[in-house]
Amino acid sequence: MFQATKQENYANKLNLKRPLIFFDIEATGLNVAKDRIIEISYIKVFPDGTEQSDTLRFNPGCHIPAEATAVNGIHDADVAECPRFESCAAELAARFRECDLAGFNSNSYDVPLLVEEFARAGADFDVRKCRLIDVQTIFHKMEQRTLSAALQFYCHRDLNNAHTAQADTRATYDVLRAQLERYGNALHNDVAWLSEFSRRNRNVDLAGRFVYDEQGREIVNFGKHKGRELRHVLRTDPGYYAWMMQGDFTQDTKQNLTRIKLSMGF
Repeated sequence: MFQATKQENYANKLNLKRPLIFFDIEATGLNVAKDRIIEISYIKVFPDGTEQSDTLRFNPGCHIPAEATAVNGIHDADVAECPRFESCAAELAARFRECDLAGFNSNSYDVPLLVEEFARAGADFDVRKCRLIDVQTIFHKMEQRTLSAALQFYCHRDLNNAHTAQADTRATYDVLRAQLERYGNALHNDVAWLSEFSRRNRNVDLAGRFVYDEQGREIVNFGKHKGRELRHVLRTDPGYYAWMMQGDFTQDTKQNLTRIKLSMGF
């Protein structure tokens, strides 16, 4: 249920210029291109410290595999009467628009899956306008642990109900604030800096099929053309674009590929 609260009087209040959304997703699996969101929980933190939070469940329109249920505890019957993601996508995209995003392993999984679901639903959401903070990357660079260990290490408490979206979201929010307090000047209380620090690669697309090199050129990061400049590949391999568009790649990857191709004038 949607909730709004005000957090005050803590030493490590986030220095925000616009809202920052902490979120966590539970899904039918780990394949961003094929799997579906069944639960999303978020905390929207405003520059004045106000918080808005909500947890939503969706019927994925397919069977939830036992492997996924073993992790998140959600069965088919639990979401049978829930709405489909596409029916709520426009409203959810509006809540997330003009915000920066934060999560735990979110740059590799939660953000790409959310963007993929928005794309499938035709919702207006441009993730390129968001700063992305991955608290797991910060943690791994500083301590090399897991979310449960991070909460114990930084906040001195156990993570109860692990792998539920709501518990993981709150834990991620608390860990980032504790990281800022613990490391002082080693971490900047600034979303742009944290976004850059928590970035693992300079990805063109969220899946990292294409990355930027030091000169800002798009480079193919997989397959037979790995290491080659994408624009050169598009010029010299006429079938490459069609192969990508017909392949099992995410909508975000295909949209970025199309954007680059169109910018080349053909």
